[in-house]
Amino acid sequence: MKNKFTVDDAAILLIDHQQGTIKLAINLPYKDLVHNTRALARTAVETGMPLVLTSSMEDEFQGPLLQDIQDIAPKAFANRVKRPGIVDAWDYDDFKKAVEATGKKKLIMCGLTNDVCIVFPAISALEDGYEVQVVIDGGGSPTQVADETAIRRMEKAGVTITSTNQVMAELAANWADERGRKIQGIMYEEILAPLVEGDKAEAH
Repeated sequence: MKNKFTVDDAAILLIDHQQGTIKLAINLPYKDLVHNTRALARTAVETGMPLVLTSSMEDEFQGPLLQDIQDIAPKAFANRVKRPGIVDAWDYDDFKKAVEATGKKKLIMCGLTNDVCIVFPAISALEDGYEVQVVIDGGGSPTQVADETAIRRMEKAGVTITSTNQVMAELAANWADERGRKIQGIMYEEILAPLVEGDKAEAH
């Protein structure tokens, strides 16, 4: 594959992973969504990739960003873009400027929810000349129909749809080198351990 996203040329954007909003993403198990989000945030922090966070109306039902994100990425959390209610995050100048400040033209994006919070900024960023991958299992929707509709709309616009494991493997490139081992470790701890170790891993 000639046009891979790499740790050096991509940024990760997490949109509206808030303690209230996550309750609307019921087409995916809560714990899977949290672990996928944790994996993406950790990948950014532990490999030095730019990480941009944004939230919407934190004082309303949406609430603050997930505590996991606050713990994993305290610097990015402190610099998060707090939107007053703009649905398309790309339309909010502070967010767009934060993304531009990364200097990256390849964007790995995910958000809560897929059917509202990610579909619009993903398409808007694409229209502004960015290459965009949306991590679909780093978000969710109130229904599977809503999720699938958002996917079709994004794909029709030219957005690449990916999954957490898939994009992490793309960024790793080589499991045997230092970065690859680091990303593989994150993937194992956050996503694969319950599959490989079963109840033992879940107990932790």
